[in-house]
Amino acid sequence: MLKKSLIIIFILFTIITIIGCNKKDAWKESSLFESGNYTMIGEKGKLGFIYDDSEVVKFYPDKTQKYMWHFWGSKEELERPLKVLATHENGGDPIVLFGSDGTNISPNNGADMSTPTHMSLPESGMWKMDAFFDDNLFGTVYVKVHEKK
Repeated sequence: MLKKSLIIIFILFTIITIIGCNKKDAWKESSLFESGNYTMIGEKGKLGFIYDDSEVVKFYPDKTQKYMWHFWGSKEELERPLKVLATHENGGDPIVLFGSDGTNISPNNGADMSTPTHMSLPESGMWKMDAFFDDNLFGTVYVKVHEKK
């Protein structure tokens, strides 16, 4: 009887472990931080854009807004073509949010480089925004797109 109980416990433990390992990591919205006179979302000292989670700047499906991106790094890293891709938490092909040839940049708000953008995301849920310079991943920002009101 004890042997059967141990076998059942072992099988249940194995099943729970397999299920737990197969779950994908939950995406969490990136932290807010201060730079210059602005609140930004992203990774302090690396990358982010002006965003304070107020109703004015929140993401809603297909709502195009202007956002000022900021990057911290060396001139050699940042004066290259920039591309930001967005991927929804449920998968699918990434979409190109914006790109820049690396010439329309300037220091601003404490960052080494900033660039204005217009961005829109097509559906609610969590999104991962990957910033690439010369096709090299520079950093990632996670944002939540809220349900339409």
